[in-house]
This record gives sequence, structure tokens and C-alpha cells, in this order.
Amino acid sequence: MAARSAGTLEAAPREVSVITSNSMLVAPSDGDRVSFRPEFGQRALLTVDTEEEFDWNAPFRREGHSVTHIPALARFQSFCEELNVSPVYLVDWPIAQNSQAVEVIGDAVARGTAEIGIQLHPWVNPPFEEEVTDFNSYAGNLPPALEEAKFRALYEQIEKAFGCPPLIYRAGRYGLGPNTASLLNEFGMRFDSSVRSRFDYRDQQGPDYSQHPIEPYWSGENGSVLELPLTTMYCGPLRKIATGSVRLRQHLPTFFGVLSRLGLLERIPLTPEGITVDEAKRGIDAALEQGIELMVLSFHSPTLAPGKTPYATTQTEVEAVYDWFSQICAYLWQSGVQPTSIAQINDAILR
Repeated sequence: MAARSAGTLEAAPREVSVITSNSMLVAPSDGDRVSFRPEFGQRALLTVDTEEEFDWNAPFRREGHSVTHIPALARFQSFCEELNVSPVYLVDWPIAQNSQAVEVIGDAVARGTAEIGIQLHPWVNPPFEEEVTDFNSYAGNLPPALEEAKFRALYEQIEKAFGCPPLIYRAGRYGLGPNTASLLNEFGMRFDSSVRSRFDYRDQQGPDYSQHPIEPYWSGENGSVLELPLTTMYCGPLRKIATGSVRLRQHLPTFFGVLSRLGLLERIPLTPEGITVDEAKRGIDAALEQGIELMVLSFHSPTLAPGKTPYATTQTEVEAVYDWFSQICAYLWQSGVQPTSIAQINDAILR
């Protein structure tokens, strides 16, 4: 989460070992795991799904969203700078079109205290050629030409608005598809953070990441993309049997709910949204125990204002989000986990 200036990243191509498939939906082989320089140590990256506000319980629609939480980004950026944290703002179309958002985020990027990524929400991103459905809310489910057209429009808008290209991609709703690797390769995107390891969205017509690793790995065409999965840890006495349990959880939700309440098996993503400080600390402890070199934290920007997401319905709950970050960052630093950035990650990769 440390500060570095944004811009195009130059790096030598990696030597491909065992890329199992060009599709980013396929879990990698052990030989695809990324190695970092020893001095990199253990690091944490903060990513922000910087997006419009909408009703999370209503059907998707092209209209009816707002971006009234944008002024809250200025406070959050100042807060991050006090912690020496450089957030990665994963910007979608309504944000890239908003002059106030461009001013706040663009200033931080220009000063080297934040970085820019790209996040594609197909239902609000032109061109509008598809029907708005749950299936089409995952960009990777769209026809390749339409996925590419939407991505291109957003990429070019971000580059125009912020004066620099986005460094990393996150598909909205974590919606990678069979053609996304080719798309990222076409645009020279070296980093992706769409994989939410240990989650399965097939019941929502989305992808299955239940078997994907939590460590960074090479993905895409000839290993051209470095995947930075969102960090989710299994904790509790039964964590060693958790492999494959995501699929079982779909059929036995009550059983796994009991295991979680008893502290026997918890699935803990590193986010302030729905995860307590104590739970996040247990997740960090598990990551430290496993020697995870990079932890990727995330949350949604509308959570910074009251009533914009289910996770912060009041100002008191917004303040609790800030308190969560204060406590978790302190816990990470005390544990020897340093903040990092996309640029620093790029520099630390062993070729």
C-alpha cells in the first residue's frame, strides 16, 4: 500500500513454464506461481472498487445510479496518505465520467500517492448492445467483440481523463471470461485482480474461483498477465479440509454456518465489508502462517458514505470502516507486513 507514481510499466517478458490454459477461468498449475525478490518480504495492497451507487438488492439497470459519495474520496485519500498507503482505484465508467472524481483521484495519481486501475460494469458501460440481465452483468459472459468494445471505451476514457493508462484490471462482479486473457494481452495489461479465490459464483451465472490459489500467479496467453487474487483465508481447526468446501457450502449452507459460528471453519476475505476487525486479524494470522507474500485487500468506494451500500448504512458505520482500516493497517505493520503498490510489485518480480 506504499506510494509510487503511476504510468505504463515496463518489464521483461517472463519465461513461460507450465501455463495450463489461456483462459483465466482455469486454475493454474504450481509452476505458474510468481516468485518475488527476497527483499520484497510480505506486503499488502489496498484496492478500491471505485464505482457508482445502486440498489444492491434490485435488478441491474442502465439508469438510476448516482455518484454522490465522490466527495468522500478526498477524505479517504488523505486518510490513506497519513498511513503511507497508496490505494489502487479501480475506476468504472460513471466514475471516469465524473469531473470531481477525476480531480480527486487524478491529483493523488499525479502526486504518486495512488494508482489507477480499470473496472468494467457492463450494464453502465457503452456501447449498449446487450440486454441487461444477471448473465450479462459479468463482462466475461458477453460476446468477445462486445466485451472488447466496452473495455476499449473505458480504457480510453480513463487514459483521457487521468492522463495515464490504467495499470490493472478487475472485472466487475469478478466476471472474467474465456476471452478476457486475449483482451488484456491486446491492451498490454500486465496485471489483473479479478479472481476472488475460494468463491464460486456459478449459482449467479458467474465464474467459479473455488480452486484458484490465493498467491499471485501467471495467467493468460503465454503467462502474459500477473494475477493478484483477492485474499481470502480459511481459519479454524477444520481449515485443512476446506479445499473443495466452497462447492459443498452451496448444498449445505446451514452446516457451514454452524461450523463458522463454532469457530471450526471460517472463510475470511480481507475487507471491512461484513468482516470484523477480529475476523480480519485471524485471516491475517493465517496468511502469515502460510507465508503468503502478497495480501490483497478490497472494498467498494460507495461504502465511504452512509446509505450507499449495505455495509455502511449510517455515518457511525462509515466511521467504523475507517476504524477497521486503522486497526488492520496497524496490525499488518506490527506483523512486519509492509504496504505496496502495483509499481513496486512489478519491480519485485523475479523474471
